[in-house]
Amino acid sequence: CTHYLFIVVVAVNSTLLTINAGDYIFYTDWAWTSFVVFSISQTLMLTVGACYYLTFTGVPGTATYYALIMTVYTWIAKGAWFALGYPYDFIVTPVWLPSAMLLGLAYWATKKSKHSLILFGGVLVGMSLPLFNMVNLITVADPLETAFKYPRPTLPPYMTPIEPQVGKFYNSPVALGAGAGAVLACTFAALGCKLTTW
Repeated sequence: CTHYLFIVVVAVNSTLLTINAGDYIFYTDWAWTSFVVFSISQTLMLTVGACYYLTFTGVPGTATYYALIMTVYTWIAKGAWFALGYPYDFIVTPVWLPSAMLLGLAYWATKKSKHSLILFGGVLVGMSLPLFNMVNLITVADPLETAFKYPRPTLPPYMTPIEPQVGKFYNSPVALGAGAGAVLACTFAALGCKLTTW
């Protein structure tokens, strides 16, 4: 019972994080920078929960099931936000599902090897999620149009961007997010595996 409760708690918390991660579309001046940070945060939340679920059940498909839980929770929460007047068309596509499928595939293809799950699965999730997230970003409404339609509160002086930050990191937020995500996701995959032996 404790294990299943833990799965639900991790899924809920990771969903809350990904809901807040969707806000980068409002920060039009910092979109690329925010995209990198939020891609990494979603990568790590997905990895730790999915690896825990995978190693707890031993069934490769549970990683994808965990991502589905995150997706459904997010859709419900976004629906509530929509009722309050927020836009509903950002971060609603299930970007976690294909990455979770790759994680489960790494586990299944190596005959349930935890070490392969940590190394190969972590790298696959870390490198794929920023790519899927960028596809997601391309499909949503124009960020400037959204920002003008839903104006953000005035930022304090120390938060106000001095200049647009497009191209801040080598002109490639996907590459930076994938590189950092691939390294960090392995650590979080190891953490997810370790949680089953607490």
